[in-house]
Amino acid sequence: MPNPTPTDGVLFAGLSCVAGVTCRYLLRGTRVPYTVALLLLGLAIGSLEFGASLPLGALGNAIRLWADIDPDLLLAVFLPPLLFEGSFPMDSHQIKKCMVQMLFLAGPGVIISTFCIGCALKLTFPYEWSWQTSLLLVAVLSATDPVAVVALLKELGTSKKLSTIIEGESMMNDGASVVLYQLFYKMVLGWHLKGGDIFKFLTKATVGALGLGIAFGIVSVYLLGFMHHDPEINLALTLSVSYISYFTAQEVADSSGILTVVTLGMVFAAVARTTFKGNCQQRLHNFWEETAYIANTLIFILSGVIMAKGFFCSDNISKTGSSWGYLFLLYVFTQVARAIVVVTLYPLIQYFGYGLSWKEAVIVFWSGLRGAVALSMALSIKDASSATQYISSETGNLFLFLTAGTVFLTIVVNGSTVQFLLSLFGMDELSQMEKLTLDYTKYKMMGVALEARENLQNDDLGPFDWFAVKSYMTSLNNMELEGVHPNSVSTCSSNLAQINLQATRVCLLRAAQAAYKRMLDDGWVTQTMAYLLMGSVDDAMDSVSREPLCDWKGLKVHIDFRNDYKCFGIDIFPQKLVNYLTLKKLKFACYTCSAFLQAHKIARRKIHEYMGESNIIADVISESEAEEKEARKLLEDISLAFPEVLRIVRTSQVSHSLLNDLEDYIQNLGRDGVLEDNLSLHLHELVQSDYKKLLSSPPRIKVPRAREVISQHPCLGFLPYEVRQALEISVKEIVKPQGMVLSEKGCVPRSLFLIANGLVKSEVRCPDSPHGLYTTFPQGCVMGLYELLSGKTYFCDSTSDTVVLCYVIEVKALLPLVRSTPEVKNILWQENGKSYHVYLFLACVSTWRCKSVVPSYLTGWQEWQHFTSVLHWLESTIVCPLNLYEGVHHSFGQIIALPRV
Repeated sequence: MPNPTPTDGVLFAGLSCVAGVTCRYLLRGTRVPYTVALLLLGLAIGSLEFGASLPLGALGNAIRLWADIDPDLLLAVFLPPLLFEGSFPMDSHQIKKCMVQMLFLAGPGVIISTFCIGCALKLTFPYEWSWQTSLLLVAVLSATDPVAVVALLKELGTSKKLSTIIEGESMMNDGASVVLYQLFYKMVLGWHLKGGDIFKFLTKATVGALGLGIAFGIVSVYLLGFMHHDPEINLALTLSVSYISYFTAQEVADSSGILTVVTLGMVFAAVARTTFKGNCQQRLHNFWEETAYIANTLIFILSGVIMAKGFFCSDNISKTGSSWGYLFLLYVFTQVARAIVVVTLYPLIQYFGYGLSWKEAVIVFWSGLRGAVALSMALSIKDASSATQYISSETGNLFLFLTAGTVFLTIVVNGSTVQFLLSLFGMDELSQMEKLTLDYTKYKMMGVALEARENLQNDDLGPFDWFAVKSYMTSLNNMELEGVHPNSVSTCSSNLAQINLQATRVCLLRAAQAAYKRMLDDGWVTQTMAYLLMGSVDDAMDSVSREPLCDWKGLKVHIDFRNDYKCFGIDIFPQKLVNYLTLKKLKFACYTCSAFLQAHKIARRKIHEYMGESNIIADVISESEAEEKEARKLLEDISLAFPEVLRIVRTSQVSHSLLNDLEDYIQNLGRDGVLEDNLSLHLHELVQSDYKKLLSSPPRIKVPRAREVISQHPCLGFLPYEVRQALEISVKEIVKPQGMVLSEKGCVPRSLFLIANGLVKSEVRCPDSPHGLYTTFPQGCVMGLYELLSGKTYFCDSTSDTVVLCYVIEVKALLPLVRSTPEVKNILWQENGKSYHVYLFLACVSTWRCKSVVPSYLTGWQEWQHFTSVLHWLESTIVCPLNLYEGVHHSFGQIIALPRV
C-alpha cells in the first residue's frame, strides 16, 4: 500500500463534509441526533479500512492519515472554534444567573465524580493499576461533550436556562478535566508533588487561564471599537483571537487553553449585543455556526474512525470478552457517578440562579456525554506509552479502548434517548399561554393574508384562484373564524390571569429591548448605555411574576451619581476631574432617561397594535406609564438645571439620525439601479467619514470660564478691573449633585457660591414646628454674600435642589478688597439686595414665628427700611405650608406695625 500523501487528507475532509450534509438532510424530521449518525458513519468507515481491510486506494490512505493525527494537533485545530462558538452565542444574562450552578457542576462535581469512579476502578478492575493511573483514566473520562443534547434542546425550543447550564458546565468541565489530566499524568510519570505544588499548579492553570481569557477579550473588543463595524474584520479577528489565546495559554503561559477560550467567548457574549451593530452580529453568528458545524462534522466522523482503529488494532484487547464486560461496567460507573454528583449538588444548584426542577436535574444527569476531548487525551496516553517506562503499551491500548467505548456508549445510548426523556416529562410541549398566543398570532396572520388578497385583486393581470392559494398556506387552516384573544380566555384555572399578565409584561419588555437595539444601531445611545438598558430589561423579565414592571429600578442605580460623587469628591482627586465625571454622568443620565422614555413609548404602541384592548393590556400600560413619571421628572430637572446638556444630547441624536437616513437613501438608490456601484461606494465613504467624525468628536458640554462668568455677571461685572482680576484668580469651579449641602446653619461663611447653573434650596425651620419654609435661589445668585457683608453666620441650611454648577470665591481673598475699597462694598450690597429678598423674609418670618421679636439679622435702619419696602411684594409671591399660612400672615402684621428704630 503506498504511503499517504498530504493531499489525501483533503479527500477525507471533503467526503466527510458531503457525508455530513447527506446525514443532516436525511435525518430531518427524525429523532436521531445528527452527531450520533456521524459517529456511527465514522465507525463504519474506519471498520472498512481497519477491520475489513478492503482496498480503498486514496480513500484508505486518507483514512489512515487522519486516524494517525497527533492528538495535540487535533485539539489545537478543532477545540478553539468549537469552544468559542459554544460560549459566544450564550445569553450573557443567562450566564450571570446560571454561573454558580455551572461552577458547582464543573468544580466540586468533577472532584466527586473523579473520586467515585477512581475508587470503583481501583477496587473492581483487575489491571493492578496504581491510584495515579486509575485517576488518570478518570480525568480522561471527566470531559463531557453534550453536543447532541444541546442541539436537541435548541431545536425543541425548551428552557434556555437548561441548555445554558448543560453547555456551560460542559465547557468548564473540559477545562477542569484537562487540568486534572495534566496533574495526574505528571504523577504517573514519577513527579513527587506536595500540597503546595499541587495548589500552585491548579491556581496557575485555572486562575491564569481566566485572566488570559478576560485580557484577550477586553483587548479584542477594544480593537473592534476602531474598526467601525466592518463584518469581515469582525470575522477575522474573532477567529484569530480564539486560536492565539488557546496557543498562548497552552504553550506559553502553561495554563488551560480550554478555560481561556471559554472565558474569551463569554466576554464576547457579554458585549456582543452592544459591540456588533446592524447585521454584523447576525453575520458573525452565522459564520461561527457554520464553522462549528464543519468542525463537529469532521471531529465526530474522525472520532468514529479512531474508535474503529482502537477496536481493531489494540493487540487483541478488544477481542476478549472480559474487556468488553469491563467496558460496559465502566459505562455504568460513569453514569452512577454522574447521578451521585447531581443528587449531591441538587440542594445547592436548585437554590441559586433560576433554580432547577427535578425533571431538569434528570436531563442534566443524562446529558453527561463524552466526546473528542476525552478521545484526544486517550490518544496522547497511547502515543506516550511507547516512549516512557511509566505507562506500558498495554495500558495505553486499554485507555484508548475504554475511552473510545465509553464515548460511543454515551453518545449512542444517552444522546439517542434524551428526546424520549424530554417527551416523557412533557418538556418538549408548549405551555398553555404559548398555545393561546400562537393561535392568536395565526389569526392575526390570516388577517394580514386577507388584507393582502384584497390589494392583489386590483391587479391588472386578472383574478386568481383563492382556494388554490389557501391550500398552500396550511399553517393558517381553520382560521376563518374570529381569533380568540389570549387575554380574554376564561378558564377554571386560577393561574391563567396571572400567566397572561406575566406574558404581557414580558412582551412589552422585549419590545422595549428591541427598541434599545435599534437605538444603538442608529447611534442614539452608546454601547455602555445600551448594555445597561438591555440588562435592566433582563432583570425586569426575571421579576415579572413577583412585581410590576421594574426595569427603571435597575437603571436608577446607575443614574444616581451622588454615591459616585462621595467617592470622587474627596480631596485626593483633582476638582476638574470630579467636575468632568459629574457632568459626564449627568449627560449619561440624560441619554438613559430619553432612551427609556422612547423605548417604553414604542413598546406600548407595539403591544397595543398586536394585542388590541383588554384589561390586562391596560394594566401593563399603566405600569409602564407609572415608571415613566420618575424618569420624566429627572429629565425635567436636568432641563431646568442644565439645558445645555439636553441640547447636546438632542444634537447628537439628530446628527446620527440624519446620517443614518442619508446612508439608507444611498443604499436605496444603488438597490434601485439609479446609481452605479462606484458612485454609491463613493457616497457611502463620504457618509461614513462624517459618521466617524461624529464618533471621534461628539458634542461636548461647554462650561463657561470664571472670567466670562464674572465679567458678564450683572453685578460683579461692574467691579473695578483689579478686583475682578483678583477674583478670577481665586475662583474655583465646582459641580454639586442634587442633595449636597452648600451651607449649614450657624457656620461662618468661608466661601461664596456664584450659581452658574442649577437651583439651590434654602430651608428655615422653627423649633416648635415640624414644618419649614423653603425658597429657591436661581442662576446668577451669590450665596453667602449677606453673611460676609453683615459679619453673621448662616441662619439656614442650603442644599442643591438640582445638579449645580457654581464658582467658589474664597472669603479670605474677597474680604480685604471689601474693606479697602468702599465702592466694592456698595456694589456687593446692591447685589445682596437683589438676590436676598426672599432669603431675608424667611429669616424674619422664622424668627417672629418662633420668638415674636425683631431678628438680629437686620443690623441697622437702612437694612430694616430696605426690608420693609418689599414685604407686600413678598406676601403675594411666597409659598408656605397651609398650616403656617395664618402664622405667616400674622407675622406680616407684626413686621409692618413695628415702629421704626
